[in-house]
Amino acid sequence: MGGDRLENKTSVSVASWSSLNARMDNRFATAFVIACVLSLISTIYMAASIGTDFWYEYRSPVQENSSDLNKNIWNDFASDEADEKTYNDALFRYNGTVGLWRRCITVPQNINWNNQEKTESFDMVTRCNGFTLNEQFMEKYVDPGNHNSGIDLLRTYLWRCQFLLPFVSLGLMCFGALIGLCACICRSLYPTIATGILHLLAGLCTLGSVSCYVAGIELLHQKLELPESVTGEFGWSFCLACVSAPLQFMASALFIWAAHTNRKEYTLMKAYRVA
Repeated sequence: MGGDRLENKTSVSVASWSSLNARMDNRFATAFVIACVLSLISTIYMAASIGTDFWYEYRSPVQENSSDLNKNIWNDFASDEADEKTYNDALFRYNGTVGLWRRCITVPQNINWNNQEKTESFDMVTRCNGFTLNEQFMEKYVDPGNHNSGIDLLRTYLWRCQFLLPFVSLGLMCFGALIGLCACICRSLYPTIATGILHLLAGLCTLGSVSCYVAGIELLHQKLELPESVTGEFGWSFCLACVSAPLQFMASALFIWAAHTNRKEYTLMKAYRVA
């Protein structure tokens, strides 16, 4: 009689432990999978944002593009020696778009950039020119284009941060993905916590990059006012970066929550087994 009771008690204990273990594994796995999906989406968004040229877009009248052809501006824009004022004037006048690494304008398709041959074509094409590393680290001046006006340190460091931080964010997420893979292989809690922290840092970097870009654009437009009938707006590349930041924060929260919850329940399960 006593043996049967002991056996029944043991069976109930084993069943309860198995149920608790399965519930813990399911909650951890669900949170981990959702966090991985959010991390993947945010990585794709961030990579697309870095690689595209639509962080900011200018809209100017089509008549200006097709009739008031300013070949000097076009050639200066295409030059590697173009200063900040020169290429921004072209961006304002010719439906320009700006990315982290390139600037683009819309010009007639048959324009000859070498001999400045005149054309009456209304077929428009986008011409892009990349920012060199020297341009990325070049100082910004208080009066754009005027090297004698003094260095504007605020705009200089905002510009450098806006293109460096996205790469730092992307690198942190990739490193976090490798650590997360180690967590799956090792079945350990600590790599998952590290992945969450890295995603949190990546989100802060992305948020910092977006903030620096907005501040830099506003300061630039205070120095160089937009011509009449020209408007500017943030593009879809900028929006991708804005969406990527909260996804990174949500993935970070899920990674940390999953690791913390799994560790807490694992401790309770060990105490239950001892009891």
